[in-house]
Amino acid sequence: MKPEWFSLLAIGGTVMYALIGVVIFWISFIVVDKISPYKLWEEIVEHRNLALAIVVAAKGVAIGLIVAAAIH
Repeated sequence: MKPEWFSLLAIGGTVMYALIGVVIFWISFIVVDKISPYKLWEEIVEHRNLALAIVVAAKGVAIGLIVAAAIH
């Protein structure tokens, strides 16, 4: 007997929701990057702005929590 969570339908649903969550997270990060007054990646990587990196990480965690709660 297989467990209920091991069915193909359950695994497919999990993969689908994971992909949807990643796509929504990626799109929302791009939106945050576009509405900011400077290029986030350039400012963090080239200019080594640690404070901005912490703020972007916090925004990423917050967006991730919102997406996870919406999918759940």
